[in-house]
Amino acid sequence: MVAEGKCLVRHNNLVIFVTGVAPGDVVDLRITRAKKSFLEAVPTHFHKYSDLRVEPFCQHFGTCGGCKWQHLGYDTQLKFKQQQVQDNLQRIGKVQLPELEPIQHSPALQYYRNKLEYTFSHNGWLTNEQIQAGEQIERRVLGFHTPARFDKIIDVQHCWLQPNPSNQIRLAIRNYALEHDLPFNNLVTQEGFLRNLIIRTANTGDLMVILQCYYAHEALFPLLDFVQEKFPEITSLNYVLNNKGNETFHDLDVVCYKGEPHIHEQMEDLRFRVGPKSFYQTNSEGAYNLYKLTREFAQLTGSELVYDLYTGAGTIANFVARQARHVVGVEYVESAVKDAYINSEINGVTNTEFYAGDMKDVLNAEFIQKHGRPDVVITDPPRAGMHPDVVARLLEMRAPRIVYVSCNPATQARDLEMLDEAYAVTRVRPVDMFPHTHHVENVVLLELK
Repeated sequence: MVAEGKCLVRHNNLVIFVTGVAPGDVVDLRITRAKKSFLEAVPTHFHKYSDLRVEPFCQHFGTCGGCKWQHLGYDTQLKFKQQQVQDNLQRIGKVQLPELEPIQHSPALQYYRNKLEYTFSHNGWLTNEQIQAGEQIERRVLGFHTPARFDKIIDVQHCWLQPNPSNQIRLAIRNYALEHDLPFNNLVTQEGFLRNLIIRTANTGDLMVILQCYYAHEALFPLLDFVQEKFPEITSLNYVLNNKGNETFHDLDVVCYKGEPHIHEQMEDLRFRVGPKSFYQTNSEGAYNLYKLTREFAQLTGSELVYDLYTGAGTIANFVARQARHVVGVEYVESAVKDAYINSEINGVTNTEFYAGDMKDVLNAEFIQKHGRPDVVITDPPRAGMHPDVVARLLEMRAPRIVYVSCNPATQARDLEMLDEAYAVTRVRPVDMFPHTHHVENVVLLELK
């Protein structure tokens, strides 16, 4: 098992990356892509199944683009994720490492996500079994993308990722749309009425639904009224009108049709307000474990100045604020910074401040002179990792400790190699936030040499 959940096999010294298999499978392969140094392939026939395999629990496994590791037992998944972190840090980072601490498992293996995004399609994907059956099948669907296909959506009957009433809401909206002959999304021509559905389920019991449409069809309000009446537990019912070339709506108005324009997540005695555009870790209980580990690595005593880089909605900043003297958060997205201030306010946290802007521009000598040299830096960048200018600024600041939280150990390893000039890696612990996928978070403690 190697990067991105693929397996590796060698044939006459040629490397072949294979999807949809497990280590130990004996298969016939069909080459799907050829490069000078490697090939990519998919299995066409299994001669022998690996002893590592288990029976997938989802009827959509193999067709849906998510949960691609359901055919592996959870202990096996954790083993490969731990090895993935080790390999990345050693082969890319090439820095001296302590022994990796055992990966922290997810508190739940099913129904662990608090947010799912579904897509409408007027021309849903048919499986080979459906095609061979030769039956008339409804092609208007509401579900997930098939792997590597932006324009192909499978109709999801039951998703094991999000707790109820997520499945019931999705199915009720789809059935209502079919019964009333509402126009479904054409992903190629970008025409239709119904485009996208987002459901957020908070650990407080709050429930948000966001319906994204191309335009204000006369059926919009009757549909929303139907949803509210059938699911009175929805605390935030919203819609977005979006005729852009993509489904992002950070630059568009989100209209709260019924209820409050936000929901709340709970972590210890803190409540975090989550709006339609807010980022919040999609595994709430897993995020709590991740943040506890981050706080532990930071070794706060109450006297420290903390910089929280890529702070998002200030979740980590507010989570550690009561153990620190002062926390300064920096984030690129302005709306997230507004959320961060609100989260401080509703929790009575008074020792935080937040700034919006590009990290490499904000974190300059003048900024550091104004706020002071930090005792601890917590950084949780996006998958691309930190910009080289940000790494250079960290080397100039020489904070005694850096806690680096990453959702991509490969880019984290690259940054660790640059930081090796002044910092030693003293603790490493992977955290599983996404069971049945190859994705893994990793927390690293760096201390000034």
